[in-house]
Amino acid sequence: MATSSTLHTRADAIAELQADIKRIARTRNAVILAHNYERPEVQDVADFVGDSLGLSREAAKTDADVIVFCGVHFMAETAVILSPQKTVLLPDLAAGCSLASTIDADDLRRWKAEHPGAVVVAYVNTTAEVKAESDYCCTSGNAVEVVNSIPADQEILFLPDMFLGAHVRRLTGRQNIHVWMGECHVHAGIDPENIRLQRGLHPEAEFLIHPECGCSTSVLEAMSAGDVDPEGVQILSTEGMIKRPAQSPADEFIVATEVGILHRLRRENPSKRFFAANERASCAYMKVTTLPKVRDALLHNQYRITVPPAVADRARLAIERMVAIGGGSAGPALSPVADGIDPGE
Repeated sequence: MATSSTLHTRADAIAELQADIKRIARTRNAVILAHNYERPEVQDVADFVGDSLGLSREAAKTDADVIVFCGVHFMAETAVILSPQKTVLLPDLAAGCSLASTIDADDLRRWKAEHPGAVVVAYVNTTAEVKAESDYCCTSGNAVEVVNSIPADQEILFLPDMFLGAHVRRLTGRQNIHVWMGECHVHAGIDPENIRLQRGLHPEAEFLIHPECGCSTSVLEAMSAGDVDPEGVQILSTEGMIKRPAQSPADEFIVATEVGILHRLRRENPSKRFFAANERASCAYMKVTTLPKVRDALLHNQYRITVPPAVADRARLAIERMVAIGGGSAGPALSPVADGIDPGE
């Protein structure tokens, strides 16, 4: 059992390592980005905390020579796409993504061949090569708006998340959307039983749910049937979740997404209480990044992520088409500036 002295020693060690990282980052003119799902101590050492597209856009505005992306591989690729002149480092090459890995460029080309003329809308949680094969990118915060900008008679291929795709199909009312059957293993594991349990334990809590969650479809159906009070349910991107507590009179919130976001929610809203819909909803890929690995990335220039220029140019076009659609509002403290679009995954 940890004693107060060992806890104090660990806290001191973390603080010392964070100070070293900040010092090295200054000497290298580096900016450190941390995704909302990263370990708390990694979030606390970052210059910006948020989700992938917003972080990449924020880093592109800086004069930094180096970007250290504490996230997963496709996120670092997006930073390369938006900042081709900067060096982008991923502290651990094992930081993959179960959702992004459900489709590759060859899969998408075959799917497009089966639906000639269809418009491809790709969630940002995809590889650079998949983005390059797509017409538009989207986030969970603007997916409905992106799809609504496409003519109603136009066939759409939506990828890769089936739960987000079902959410978009439901809200747009479009039947000509084909959805790739991919899923995030963490979000898919948050099921209706988790929600019933937490709502029973915290009946006054507002329920914040990410549309990637396996429970999202059943909850939305229950709302439609009148079984769930829609006033107590918010379907939000992660950045939308960060903004919501300051806007809501509620004191308690059940949060249905990866548990790493609870650190930032509690830090930015110390007077409110937050409960995980499923305490086991932890992404192992996010948690491979540690402070020693962040330090080593800066010291040894590891591990550099690159994207072929031709692929980056095509992927950037899909992102720019999304940005041109607009929508959303600026984020709160510690959130990347949104510039008229919800960057949320």
